[in-house]
Amino acid sequence: MRTQSLRMPEGLAMKLDRLAKRTRRSKTSHILEALEKYLEDQEDLDVALARVRDPGAEWVDHAEAKRVLKLG
Repeated sequence: MRTQSLRMPEGLAMKLDRLAKRTRRSKTSHILEALEKYLEDQEDLDVALARVRDPGAEWVDHAEAKRVLKLG
């Protein structure tokens, strides 16, 4: 595993301290969990944007999607 240091604003550091104490988990575990979620979200966003930007993409309007999915 690699070591990475970072500087964070005092207010954010205080929130992290309180969270770690309240949950009895390390600050590192919370930072890793948050970073992993953020990176997954960014990857999902990249995929979504690529699909939206695809000139060959086919689109279905809202009413058609509801009909196909039998939502009303």
